[in-house]
Amino acid sequence: MICRLCPRNCGALRTEAAGTGYCRMPSVPVLARAALHHWEEPPISGTRGSGTIFFSGCSLGCVFCQNEKISHQDFGKAVTLERLREICEVLIAQGAHNLNFVNPTHYAHVVAALLKDWRPPVPVVFNTGGYDAEDTLRKLEGLVDIYLPDLKYLDGDTARRCSDAPDYPEIAQAAIREMVRQTGPCRFDDNGLLLKGTIIRHLILPGQVSHAKAVMDWAAAAFQPGTVLFSLMSQYTPWGDLSACPELDRRLRPSEIRTAQAYMRNTGLDGFTQERTSAKEEYTPPFDLTGI
Repeated sequence: MICRLCPRNCGALRTEAAGTGYCRMPSVPVLARAALHHWEEPPISGTRGSGTIFFSGCSLGCVFCQNEKISHQDFGKAVTLERLREICEVLIAQGAHNLNFVNPTHYAHVVAALLKDWRPPVPVVFNTGGYDAEDTLRKLEGLVDIYLPDLKYLDGDTARRCSDAPDYPEIAQAAIREMVRQTGPCRFDDNGLLLKGTIIRHLILPGQVSHAKAVMDWAAAAFQPGTVLFSLMSQYTPWGDLSACPELDRRLRPSEIRTAQAYMRNTGLDGFTQERTSAKEEYTPPFDLTGI
């Protein structure tokens, strides 16, 4: 396939054996882990866990990525579409409240192919870094129930230095608007589990509380109250080669977390916050081909 799935629009040749584009991935899905995950937002994880399936490779270059083993180092195993469906069915049999495709941007064609032929009995979650092309998202309409995008930055220079994507702000804003157009306002079942909707995530970064405030201001202004949920995350842990962004080479200060959380309350955004104790290793699952 000649790939134009992500906003880089690189036109790379992706075969079943290899990929030459920014994501470095072949056309077939490469997976690193499939298991129940209990550390997503409460209406996603519920009591039994979210059925997470982690794709390898990435269309972003975030220097602080805690999933570096799969996003930068490309650890994983190639599987067939038939095997991917089997993996999904096993997770559902284990009690997963939903199927949660993690970092699927460069595998949107695989997600679409799977769901066009098979409709799972649980909601489908598209868990993404937010760097998604609108045209690609439109091809998922009616197939994805829940979008879980990051909104990492609204500053192009920071996006360039930290994620190698200077156009990230405008791309992510447009992508999230398209996601919300597809899902509409959040809807829940009788147990408070999310059935349909969009949760916007933002990870607070050291020294960048002002950026977090800008993201929250945008979300509050862009959508009517009750339309989206907002997840303010404080699980940042220094990771990887941070020489391009040395200001990120420390943990968050308690005052930064408190300031951002207070600001979220004042915006009126409905959603979730994390405690500082969430910056622990268990929030990064082991990538060891479990379930693959």
